[in-house]
Amino acid sequence: MPRFAANLTLMFAELPYLDRFDAAAEVGFHAVEILFPYDWPGQETRRALLKNGLDLVLINAPPPNYAGGHRGFAAIPGGEARFQSDIRRVMRYADLLKPGLIHVMSGAASGDAARQTMVRNLQWAADLAPAQCFTIEPLNLDDQPGYFLNDYGLARDVLATVDRPNVGLQYDAYHAQKIHGDALAVWAEYGAEAVHIQIGDTPDRRTPMTGEIDFERLFDAIDASGYSGWVSGEYHPGGPTQLTLAWM
Repeated sequence: MPRFAANLTLMFAELPYLDRFDAAAEVGFHAVEILFPYDWPGQETRRALLKNGLDLVLINAPPPNYAGGHRGFAAIPGGEARFQSDIRRVMRYADLLKPGLIHVMSGAASGDAARQTMVRNLQWAADLAPAQCFTIEPLNLDDQPGYFLNDYGLARDVLATVDRPNVGLQYDAYHAQKIHGDALAVWAEYGAEAVHIQIGDTPDRRTPMTGEIDFERLFDAIDASGYSGWVSGEYHPGGPTQLTLAWM
């Protein structure tokens, strides 16, 4: 059976931020991820992790852009200075919180110039922090219009060109189903390259096993593949999270 973690940005969102760590530990999670921990002092997050004996699996980069604009800068030509500034800020949080992975977001762009920019930026980040593992994740265009990294084949191509041991693929069942129409087939094709997994059901990132994806078969396939990383629940519970954990 996969090792399950809880995404505290979406799960237990009915509770105040720091109470979510307690709630996750109480129902049996040993690891969590936080998409954007930048709204809270890093020391408070660190204390909540230590108090509950929780591993921090993943955070996202860059921090949210509250003025609007792109979700990420990795693939935006001319945005290299902003990308490097964001990564340096993220690494200050990473030095304190010790996340296993940092998901680097591409932003909205297109074309070969965007691909080349993303490759160079990922190489720069990987070389800046060789002990830190980074991921990239294809996102569907319904949820993220214009997002550059919107296909698993493109992600494979980018990773092959980046050619750094500390940059890998993040598989998300919800986005895989939305992009390619078959999350299980995407796992069969790309799962061997995945260093992290997130799960939510289609059509609207609902609780796993309440929508279109056959999670029992997907979990069996993950087990059969020998994947040893975390599988993070990343979904909208639509109510108290502890009542939605039957998929575990």
